[in-house]
Amino acid sequence: MKDNDAPMDVTLETKDTDNGKKANWRDLWRPISLLVFVAAMIILTKIFGWGEQLGNLRQWIQSLGAWGPVVYVLIYILSTVAALPGVVISIIGGAIYGSFLGVILVSIGSTLGASLAFLIARYFARGAVVRWLSKDEKFSRLDEMTEKHGAVIVAIVRLIPLFPFDLLNYGFGLTRIPFRTYVLWSWLCMLPGTVLYVVGADAVSKAIVSGGIPWPLIIIVMACAVLLFLLARYAYRILNNREKNIDDQ
Repeated sequence: MKDNDAPMDVTLETKDTDNGKKANWRDLWRPISLLVFVAAMIILTKIFGWGEQLGNLRQWIQSLGAWGPVVYVLIYILSTVAALPGVVISIIGGAIYGSFLGVILVSIGSTLGASLAFLIARYFARGAVVRWLSKDEKFSRLDEMTEKHGAVIVAIVRLIPLFPFDLLNYGFGLTRIPFRTYVLWSWLCMLPGTVLYVVGADAVSKAIVSGGIPWPLIIIVMACAVLLFLLARYAYRILNNREKNIDDQ
C-alpha cells in the first residue's frame, strides 16, 4: 500500500506546483501589462516629441472655435494618462482661456485624467499587487493608512508636489483608498495649484500684451502660494495627530 501511495503523492504535489505556477502567472500579467502600458506611453511621447509640441497647441486649439474647450479637456485627460507634464498644459490653458475659464477647464481635465489613471491601476493591477506585497509590513502600513486617513494623505501629496503627479494617480489606485474620497480630495487639493499655474500664465500673457503689470492677478497668485503652504502644514499636522492618537490607544 505504501508503494502505491507514493506516486499519488507525487502526482498531487506536481498538480499543486502547476496550479501555483498558473496562479503566479495570473498575478504577474496584469501589473506587468500596466507597467508596459505606462512605459510605452512615455516612450511614445519621447519618440514623437509630443512634449515639445505642447507649445504649438495654443494656436491649434484656438482655431477650433467652440470645440476648443472640449478638445483641450480631452487632451488634458489623455496627457495625464500618458504621463505628459500637466503643468505645461495648465499654463497653456491659462494663456488661451484666461483665469476664470482656464481654471475650470484645467480642473475638469486634471481631475478626470487622474480618475482614469486611478481606475486603470485599481481594476487592472491592485489584486496582484496586494497578493505580492501582503506580507510586506511597509506596504501593509501604507495600504492601511490610505484606508484610514485617505483624505489627509491625498491632501498632503497633492498640496506638496514631492512625487510626480502622473505616477501618484496610478499609485493611489493600488491602495485601499475609496475612489470617491480620492476624486473629491484630489479635486479640492489640486485647485490651489491649478489657480497658481493658470492665473500665473494669464498674468504673464496680459503683461506681455499690455506692457503693464496685472496686479490683481499677481495678488491672486501670491495668495494661492501662501494658501498652499498653510494647507499643507495643516494637513500634515492632522495626520501626525491622528497617528499619535492611534499609537496611544
